[in-house]
Amino acid sequence: MHQIISTPDPYILILTGAGLLIALVAWLPLALKRLPLSLPVVCIAIGVVIFSLPGVTLRPLPITYPEVTERFTEIVVIIALMGAGLKLDRPFGWAKWNITWRLLAVTMPLGILAITAIGGWWLGLSWVAALLLAASLAPTDPVLASDVQVGPPKSGEEDEVRFGLTSEAGLNDGFAFPFVHLAIALGLAATTGEPWAAQWLLYNVLWEIFAGVLGGWLIGRLFGWLTFHVPADTRLSKTGDGLIAISATFISYGVAEILHCYGFLAVFVTALTLRRSHRDHEFNRQMHDLTEQVERLAMMVLLLLFGGALVSGVLLPLQWIDVAAAIVILLVVRPLGGLIALKGFRASQSEKRMIAFFGIRGVGSFYYLAYGLNHLEIDEGARLWAIVGLVALLSILLHGLTVTPAMRMLDRRHGRNPDGADRSIP
Repeated sequence: MHQIISTPDPYILILTGAGLLIALVAWLPLALKRLPLSLPVVCIAIGVVIFSLPGVTLRPLPITYPEVTERFTEIVVIIALMGAGLKLDRPFGWAKWNITWRLLAVTMPLGILAITAIGGWWLGLSWVAALLLAASLAPTDPVLASDVQVGPPKSGEEDEVRFGLTSEAGLNDGFAFPFVHLAIALGLAATTGEPWAAQWLLYNVLWEIFAGVLGGWLIGRLFGWLTFHVPADTRLSKTGDGLIAISATFISYGVAEILHCYGFLAVFVTALTLRRSHRDHEFNRQMHDLTEQVERLAMMVLLLLFGGALVSGVLLPLQWIDVAAAIVILLVVRPLGGLIALKGFRASQSEKRMIAFFGIRGVGSFYYLAYGLNHLEIDEGARLWAIVGLVALLSILLHGLTVTPAMRMLDRRHGRNPDGADRSIP
C-alpha cells in the first residue's frame, strides 16, 4: 500500500519554524560567546537562506510594507529601550553621566550635520531627503548594540565603554526625533508654503521632549511604587513575573503617544525610574531577563526579514557613490564625532576609540526612515532605504566581527574574566 506524501500545511511549517527560531534565540548567544561573530550576523544569514528558497514567495521589502515596517521596528526599539534602562546600575546624574551628555550634545549633532552635507552635496539628494537620512542614521541603535552594552543588573559590567554606549543608545533615539520632524516640516512647507519654525521649535522640540521625560518619570514612579513599595502582599515584585517590565513599556509608550510626545524618551526614562525605585532588588534582574528574551526574539524575526529584504532587492537602487558614502559614515563620521566629544574626558585612548568606533546603526534607523517616509512624500524613498539598509548591513558585519575580541580585551584590562559566571546568558 502506497502512502501519499502531501505538501505540509503552511501553518504547520510556520509553527515548526517558530519553534526552531525560539531554540536558536536561546542557544546562539552561548554558541557565539567566544567567536568573532554576533547574533545579528547569523540572523541575517539565516534570513537570506530562507527567502532564497524557491517555495518562499514573500518579498519583505520595507517600501512595499511601510506601515508594518514602522510598527514592527517601533515595538522592537521600545522593548530594547526598557531593557537598556533596567540594566544600568549607575544612578542618574549630570556628573556621573558626563560621557552620555558629551555623546548626545556633540557626537549626534555633528553626525546629523555631516550626513546631511554628504547627502545633499555628495549624493545629490534633496536637502529634505538628506536631512531625513541624517536623522535616521545619526542615533546609535539600542537593539543591535547588546554586545557592547552593560551586563544584567548588578553584574559588575559597567565600565565607561559599556555605560557610555548603553546610555547613549537609550537617549539618542528619542533626541533624534526632532530632526526627523524637522525634515517632515521642511518637506511640507516646501509644498504648502506654510510657516514651520515656531511649530517645530515649540511643539516638536520643547513640548515633546519635556512631556516625554515627565510622562516617563511619572509612569516609572507609579510602577516603582506598585512593584516595590505597596503593602507586601500586593507588590508586583511578589509575582516574580518579569512581564511587569513589558507592561510598563507599553503603558509608558502608549501614554506618551496619547499625549503627543516622544515615546522613546518616555520608555527609557520609565526604565531608569523603575530601576531607581529599588536599585538592588533581585526582581530587577527578573524584569531585565524577560525583557531581553522578548527583545532577542523580536530582533531575530526582524533580522530574518531584513535578510529577506536583501535578497529581494532592497539594495538595488544603490549607486557606487552611495556605497562610498556609507563607508565614510561608518568609518569617518561617527568615529571622528565620538573622538571630538570625548576630548578631555578621563579615559584611556583605547577606550575612547572603542566608544567612538562602536556607533552601531540598525533597527532604530529603520524605524525613523519608515516613520519619515510615511509622513512625507518624496521621490527618493527607495534610494534612502537602499542607503540605510547598506549602512545597517555594513555596521552589523563590521561591528559584529569585531565586538567579541574587543569586549574580551576590555574585560581583561578591567580584571574581569570574559568567560566568568557573570557573563552568562539569562
